[in-house]
Amino acid sequence: MPPSTHTAPDGAQLSAFALTVRIVAIAFFTFICYLAIGLPLAVLPGYVHGQLGYGSVLAGLAISVQYAATLLSRSHAGRMADTVGPKQTAVVGMAACAASGVFLLLAYAFERSAWLSLSAIIASRLALGFGESWVGTGAATWAIARVGPLHTARVISWNGICTYGGLALGAPLGVYLEREWSMGALGGAVLLLGLAGLGLALARKAVAVVGGHRMAFKSVVLRVFPHGMALGLGSVGFGTLAAFVALYYASRSWEGAAHALSAFGCAFIGVRLLFAGTITRYGGFRVAQVSFLVEAAGLALLWLAPSAGLALMGAALTGCGFALVFPAIGVEAVARVPAGSRGAALGAYSAFLDLALGVTGPVAGYISGGFGYPAIFLSAALAVLVGFGIATGLYRHAARQALAAKDVGNI
Repeated sequence: MPPSTHTAPDGAQLSAFALTVRIVAIAFFTFICYLAIGLPLAVLPGYVHGQLGYGSVLAGLAISVQYAATLLSRSHAGRMADTVGPKQTAVVGMAACAASGVFLLLAYAFERSAWLSLSAIIASRLALGFGESWVGTGAATWAIARVGPLHTARVISWNGICTYGGLALGAPLGVYLEREWSMGALGGAVLLLGLAGLGLALARKAVAVVGGHRMAFKSVVLRVFPHGMALGLGSVGFGTLAAFVALYYASRSWEGAAHALSAFGCAFIGVRLLFAGTITRYGGFRVAQVSFLVEAAGLALLWLAPSAGLALMGAALTGCGFALVFPAIGVEAVARVPAGSRGAALGAYSAFLDLALGVTGPVAGYISGGFGYPAIFLSAALAVLVGFGIATGLYRHAARQALAAKDVGNI
């Protein structure tokens, strides 16, 4: 068999291109979900702060509450993907995305009453958080089941490309919709995306549920805990950028905050496309170490940026660094559990990202209130460097284990 041919779990012989097509066909649901997430991302902080008149902490909370919902639902999404099926999990997630659009429409309808509008926005973010959890976990597990666990790194990479591709496209599109029409147009777009994704997911072929031993979710969490901590710390940069780049630009009287999110997303996608293979070649932990250092450099540039142009470069460099953090450490984390708990492992591992993003908004809002917006990017850079330290420790531990196993084999 030629080395470029792969055998799928269903016995089909696939070329590298056909393998990628199989992955992308499922990862497309992740793209739809994150396009829905990206649409209000650059609009809501300013809307809550300016239109509704609330402070920067509540503006950050309006973004971060989504990640709290995702965190709370990760265990259920992972268990559902393992026991009921990943297709069914993705279908539930798409329905939640559609519900998020309904609540955004209500926020627009109630905007004369600030507290009612904010309540509807928070409900929208909660629904979107649940949708993100089910679609993200379901789509990744679905794609792995279609191409096999040997291609986990490729699946996670393409899932991430669709994630940040959706964010990069959604952020400026959301700003355009809100500026040219209204918040109502934004809510309608999210609703239509959710319904379209729901219809497409229902039409796709399901995969068989993987049998075998299933670990208790608590045991899965303990197994991937250090990997998740590294991921969470590495995610602080993205969380800070997503929640506060619009207010940071406004505080400097700069234009183009949405373009900073797009620069992050485009850089992220570029690195995923060009360098995802380095994870297999050099190992997840080594790639993660380099990624953390690049991300920290980008955040430091945002902290020190004297102009919008350099801030844009900092956002892009942050995207370059963050691009491979999730798949690099994720491959190592998923490898530590049996096949029947793969969805649970992805859910548990991803939950650390959700936790980091959920905490980042309010904490960064508090820091910005006392020290100004540039300080939040310095704080994020320091958190990423701690993540680098954890990844270095995991790499050394794995190297010692491999050496010990080799010594045992030679006895």
